[in-house]
Amino acid sequence: MKINPETLAAPRGYNNGIILSGDRVLFVAGQVGWDKQERMAEGLVAQFDQALCNLLDVVRAAGGTQESIGRFTIFIKDKSDYANKRKEIGAVYRNRMGKHFPAMSLLIVSDLLEEGALVEIEATAVLA
Repeated sequence: MKINPETLAAPRGYNNGIILSGDRVLFVAGQVGWDKQERMAEGLVAQFDQALCNLLDVVRAAGGTQESIGRFTIFIKDKSDYANKRKEIGAVYRNRMGKHFPAMSLLIVSDLLEEGALVEIEATAVLA
């Protein structure tokens, strides 16, 4: 169930709150845009796509789907790069997540642990 009170601005690309039902909670560690061999994708959009793919692999391995995700936290290093590529990132998101929009936070950070990482995504999911 989506929670978007009329007293708040209408969300775009996320929901202010979401209620999921299930028996188990999955906390997904921050995923960066690299593959199994730790090769980092080139550029923010490709890294976002790979990080989201990695995150969804964890959710699916636990028995969930993208609709199981109730919260995303996205960490980026460059606000203007994200703003300039917002449409492409949105297309990548919709390709992987469809029209499911969890509660989300986007944080701009000075750096990420993995060398060359431009984005990191963590999530919380509720599984049946």
